[in-house]
Amino acid sequence: MDLQEYLSDKCRIIDGALDEYLPPEDRFPEVIHRAMRYSVMNGGKRLRPTLTLAACEAVGGDSGKALPTACAIELIHAFSLIHDDLPALDNDDFRRGKPTSHKVFGEAMAVLAGDALLALAFETISGRTSGVPAETLLRVINRVAAATGSEGMIIGQVVDIESEGKRIDLDTLRFIHSRKTGALIEVSVVCGGILGGASEARLEALSVYGKRIGLAFQIADDILDLVGDSEKLGKTVGSDLRKEKATYPSILGLERSRELAQTAVSESLDALRDFDDRADPLRAIARFVVEREM
Repeated sequence: MDLQEYLSDKCRIIDGALDEYLPPEDRFPEVIHRAMRYSVMNGGKRLRPTLTLAACEAVGGDSGKALPTACAIELIHAFSLIHDDLPALDNDDFRRGKPTSHKVFGEAMAVLAGDALLALAFETISGRTSGVPAETLLRVINRVAAATGSEGMIIGQVVDIESEGKRIDLDTLRFIHSRKTGALIEVSVVCGGILGGASEARLEALSVYGKRIGLAFQIADDILDLVGDSEKLGKTVGSDLRKEKATYPSILGLERSRELAQTAVSESLDALRDFDDRADPLRAIARFVVEREM
């Protein structure tokens, strides 16, 4: 399959839906709506929402029913990036090649834009999804909330902050990234399966797939922060090293980290062994994760 064509097609669909779901820029008070749109409609690969749609299709579902949830996950991802970039956290000036939200709108408005996107995400799942049983939708909302909150993305960020400048072991690093990055990637895949009507066995397989590509994605990010090109990546590289953050390369070295990423991808593909060719986009995305300028 042509992965780039698939990604471009899904990106077009997702961007169109996001444009519809986000408040217009001229709605009062305009500044908050401009800030929300600035971070969401500022490019990006749309990997997480694409995984939601691809997982839905992989189990024979109608990806249109998964589109609001896919977009909600992208809104949550944007919220997390706005807050991560703030001076109180990572203090980054650039994201996707453009000044970060707080550099354009100020810290207070960046915080509020992130808060608004998080709220809009759950409004989108609950208010924009049609043709899905209420109990299924509640299950999706519960899974997304858990992946986002203090048992998922937030707790990963907390332990990451508390670990700066300290020597941590590999198990702690795995804990950080399985929550901070992996939880949202896994739930993207699993919720696509839920909305596609997957069996529990298929959902478990999708969960394993999501966890393993989440790991591969994080290792690739760690490597790119060390050896990547700022212009190509659209963000400052070397920030992990400057902040003395533990990363896979800092603990395992570059070559061992690359090997671990490849192993994670192989395990993700193995999780899909009983899926038919409708899962080929998921397989191609898994390979793509470790081919990003590594």
